[in-house]
Amino acid sequence: MGALDYLSNFCIIPNTKTKHKAMQTVEIKVKMDCDGCERRVRNAVATMKGVKSVDINRKQSRVTVNGYVDANKVLKRVRRTGKKRAEFWPYVPQHVVSYPHASGVYDKRAPAGYVKNVQTFPASVETEEKFMSLFSEDNVNACSIM
Repeated sequence: MGALDYLSNFCIIPNTKTKHKAMQTVEIKVKMDCDGCERRVRNAVATMKGVKSVDINRKQSRVTVNGYVDANKVLKRVRRTGKKRAEFWPYVPQHVVSYPHASGVYDKRAPAGYVKNVQTFPASVETEEKFMSLFSEDNVNACSIM
């Protein structure tokens, strides 16, 4: 049976058309002024293959799409409705960011409770070590402040 199994591997033709997309949530920032804009965006995205749900929050200018879709195709479809300035959702909740008030993070256009998703790094380790060495529990007489 081993030889037949080996030869059968050469007879099987792989089907490349059955590549499935993963279930994901795509969030897009789109400025919508009226019900017509909202309807156009909703209809454009809802008719895509693989879309399970579309949620639009006009106050936050946010479109959330759940389904088996490609994020870039969703963004492209939204831009085709005439919303050329559409972009992926650039904000994260404020409590997730370690330094929400660092430069480049705070954005006036962000909805309440959100800040820009920017990587901020804390002060250098050398500076922290310098301040920690001022007060040493190992050597109590080494306090350089007094």
